[in-house]
Amino acid sequence: MTRWEQSARAMAGDDYAAAYAARFRSLAASGQDVHGEATFVTGLVEPPETVLDAGCGTGRVAARLSELGYDVVGVDVDPAMLAEAQAEWPDLDWRVGDLSTLDVGSTFDAVLVAGNTIPLLEAGTLEATCLRLAAHLEPAGWLVCGFGLDEAHLPKSCPVTPLADVNRAMTAAGLREVELWSTWDREPFVDSGYVVTVHQLDTGR
Repeated sequence: MTRWEQSARAMAGDDYAAAYAARFRSLAASGQDVHGEATFVTGLVEPPETVLDAGCGTGRVAARLSELGYDVVGVDVDPAMLAEAQAEWPDLDWRVGDLSTLDVGSTFDAVLVAGNTIPLLEAGTLEATCLRLAAHLEPAGWLVCGFGLDEAHLPKSCPVTPLADVNRAMTAAGLREVELWSTWDREPFVDSGYVVTVHQLDTGR
């Protein structure tokens, strides 16, 4: 059982995938904006450019990006989560894949890693994951990651992955930091409990 599945089952039981999808449908129905991640991407690349939603879960972000005109591929390690995405948006490109060994056979203008995917990676796979994410970037592409930095911003039982560890792994993968934010709304980062990082390939190396 993966770290993600352990956390998800602890929060929502065996039907965690359906519960996760239902939660965001309910939030959207109540009028809340659930598209912060997709809106962030629109500030970096314009449709119909390509986006890889790495750790796409039940497909909420990838589907929104597709609606906005982007060419999107969604990848997740959990077949149960992808089954929810496939059921709701059957015409989109959904693939099962482990980010630490990912190879979808193409590169993208933007790679998005949202939903606390980074701290939910399996132990010891951060460096390999950053390498594989970098390998899926176009030369001028953007790698965007959003994740919690403390228990208040992470799922139950999910360990904290320090930002310094992520920075080292990104640098080792040939990536340079371009922007750092506290929210998907681009609030400045001030050592808060959540971070949105933006990296590009370090062409000067």
